[in-house]
Amino acid sequence: MKRPNFPRPVRAAGYTLFEIMLVLGIIAVLVGSAIYLLVGNIDVARESRVEADIQSISTQLRVYEMQNLRPPTSDQGLKALVTRPGGEPAPRRWKQLLERVPVDPWGEEYVYYWPGKKNPKGFDLFSKGADRAEGGGDDIGNYSGE
Repeated sequence: MKRPNFPRPVRAAGYTLFEIMLVLGIIAVLVGSAIYLLVGNIDVARESRVEADIQSISTQLRVYEMQNLRPPTSDQGLKALVTRPGGEPAPRRWKQLLERVPVDPWGEEYVYYWPGKKNPKGFDLFSKGADRAEGGGDDIGNYSGE
C-alpha cells in the first residue's frame, strides 16, 4: 500500500521570539559585565589625565617665569597664561601660553598658589579631585615649581 502524499506544512524562515530573547539576554549580560569591569578604569584614566595636565601646566608656568622673572601670583592665577594679567606685578614680556584656562576631568579649574602653601619656595598646583573640595583626601597634584 502506498502512502498518500500530503503536502508538508511549510515552516516560515526566520527566528522564533524565544531565540531572539535568548540572544538579547546574552548580549545584556555581556554588556553589563563589561561596564562593571570598566568602572574602576574610568577613575584611573581621570587621575592619569590630571597628572599629565599638571605636568603640562607646570611647564607653561616655568616658561612664564623665565620670560617675566617670576611666576604669576595667586591672584593672577592660571588666567595669566591665557590673557595678559592686569595689576602688579605686571609681566615684562607676556606671551599667551595656553588657549584657555584648563579644567580637570570633574569640570573644575586647577588650583594654583604662588608662593605655595605646601611649598613656599615654589608654587602649588593641584586638582580638587572627585569631591570638588580643596583639602580632601582625593586632591591630586601639589607639584612645586622648583
